[in-house]
Amino acid sequence: MNDLNIHFVGAGPGAVDLITVRGMELLKKAKIVIYAGSLVNPQLLNYSPEAEIYDSSKMTLDEVIEVMKKSCVEGKELVRLHTGEPSIYGAVREQMDALDELGIGYDSCPGVSACFGAAASLNLEYTLPEVSQSLVITRMAGKTKVPEFESIESFASHKATMAIYLSTSMLDELSERLIRGGYSEDTPAAIVYKATWPEEEKYICTVKELPSVAMEHGITKTALILVGDVIDTTNYEKSRLYAEDFSTEYRQAKK
Repeated sequence: MNDLNIHFVGAGPGAVDLITVRGMELLKKAKIVIYAGSLVNPQLLNYSPEAEIYDSSKMTLDEVIEVMKKSCVEGKELVRLHTGEPSIYGAVREQMDALDELGIGYDSCPGVSACFGAAASLNLEYTLPEVSQSLVITRMAGKTKVPEFESIESFASHKATMAIYLSTSMLDELSERLIRGGYSEDTPAAIVYKATWPEEEKYICTVKELPSVAMEHGITKTALILVGDVIDTTNYEKSRLYAEDFSTEYRQAKK
């Protein structure tokens, strides 16, 4: 049972054409697809017209593993299609550990995470020189706890760029904690609902305005929250990489 016929694939942020070419090809070969319910654009399943389709939102971990065992016994290619990039909030480790115990091989195909889809939708660069050189990807505690040393306040104290997942239903608390941690009330922020999907919505506001903007537009879930001065600034240093007085391995300084 060691053949690599199980593939964990990142579906990308939503748009059908933002899955990787490798991910698309794996879907085309798949005889079984387990996809992450409403979080994955169902149009991606068109790449697997003859496959058995399972919606994991209606399944337990044990049920998912049983389907994987079945695919292995029958020698069928199986794609476990996760939203975005599976290594971020994908709950893939527990599936891989179960497969390891069973001696079943698998591999992974990366995807585009929602924070990068949101950056593209807003034409942002998260790492502007002299503004921010770090991107913090985090979430508020919900059914899944967050370690105490990874609190919103501790990350906010760095005033780096933040992409906050799975927290749209807690924006009053999130806004308060971001300000308590170190961001000013007027720090630029953004709400991107279903980034890159056809129904995408995107709003620029401030940290203080996050709850009211979400309420105004009826956004309660499936949105990414972005925070940081990179969202709305023209006050940054240009990259040294392309400066006329900077030499690289490939280009000599021109003055």
